[in-house]
Amino acid sequence: MKGILIIDKPQAFTSFDVVAVVRKSLHEKKVGHTGTLDPMATGVLPILLGSAAKAQVFLPDTDKEYVCEFRLGIATDTLDITGTVLKECPSAVRTADIERVLPLFRGNIQQKPPMYSAVSKDGVRLYELARKGIEVEREARPVTISELELLHFDETAQCGQLRLACSKGTYVRVLCDDMGKALHNCCTMTALRRTRACGFTLADAIPLAEVRELGEAAQKYLRPVDSLFAHLPALTVSEKQAFRFGNGGGLLLSRLRGLSDAADGTLYRVYDGSTFLGLGVVHAEKEELSVAKKF
Repeated sequence: MKGILIIDKPQAFTSFDVVAVVRKSLHEKKVGHTGTLDPMATGVLPILLGSAAKAQVFLPDTDKEYVCEFRLGIATDTLDITGTVLKECPSAVRTADIERVLPLFRGNIQQKPPMYSAVSKDGVRLYELARKGIEVEREARPVTISELELLHFDETAQCGQLRLACSKGTYVRVLCDDMGKALHNCCTMTALRRTRACGFTLADAIPLAEVRELGEAAQKYLRPVDSLFAHLPALTVSEKQAFRFGNGGGLLLSRLRGLSDAADGTLYRVYDGSTFLGLGVVHAEKEELSVAKKF
């Protein structure tokens, strides 16, 4: 069995919990996921089964979209509503104030990982230190927030909703916390829903409860491996070229239509007719399309 199952992750489940449910329901040992979602978060979680698990390293890291809810005037140790409240302060922020600071967080920015995260410091997970009441210095990391907009803000309740598209490694709760600081206030994330990942949206996803109910019949929702790479150009090769590629051999660029001037490092979906063979990568020095990964 191989393919991708797009799950709408429920609250209170870790990504590994979802993997365990899918593994048991579909009786498939080799199961992985494309990106961690915290237990409080819900939404799109692509699950990779069988040889599809090999695709993870090739997935784009700038293809995630979220809708988050936030509340001003409160700060917690985890930067979200599941944590312990550290302080509360009066808040009279206006919608225009938020719109004014949002440009600070668009584009390429630096973001410091939160203490309650799986990032390691000297071989120890930060959340392990945080649970012991230990806070250590963390280096800021570059992330990209390509889209960020305020969907709604209730000036009376001081609660609102943001939509953002961002790169892998972006912490939305840190964004909320940093936004609060930019407003000379404090802010915590109260809800998070991933609406897009790896090119898939909530419209493509099925509830985890339905997978558990269907068992092996949930295979009908499996998507082909190449659907993960719809953003890459496709290349159809001859029968002889397919045989060579399948055996790990490179293909001469001069014998591939449209690839003679292809840029070094460009990835292609390679097909033998309608059969997806794997990914090829342009190796300019060798003047060939080398095998990046076979599926």
